[in-house]
Amino acid sequence: MNSTAVPSNKPYLVRALYQWCVDYGFTPYLAVFVTEQVQVPMDYVNNQEIVLNIGPDACQALQMDNEWITFKARFAGVPRDIMVPITQVMAIYAKENGQGMSFPVERQNTPEPTRTADTPAIPSKGKPSLKIVK
Repeated sequence: MNSTAVPSNKPYLVRALYQWCVDYGFTPYLAVFVTEQVQVPMDYVNNQEIVLNIGPDACQALQMDNEWITFKARFAGVPRDIMVPITQVMAIYAKENGQGMSFPVERQNTPEPTRTADTPAIPSKGKPSLKIVK
């Protein structure tokens, strides 16, 4: 088997780190590079990035397969369907201690996707930081 035929281990690592966070009572956060493929409320996107709380208390119907992460969540009280291709996941980490893993994502020099009229205007917060775990 040549290296181009080997499937990505990224979806498996994302699922494993999610489970680790949940098992130990941490809040799993997902950092996503937003392109036109990503379905999220655009008012929460800053510099083509968004951080999503994917903990059991924050979202419903979470599905993580080898291609997509999908779930339902409320933003400012408004229910949303969230769809993130695994290829756009930049990191998954625990909010409480920053432990997790980052992944390479091909950044395109495309303009930030436009906001939809049904998305409430709420300023985005500062970027999270990741801690290197050795």
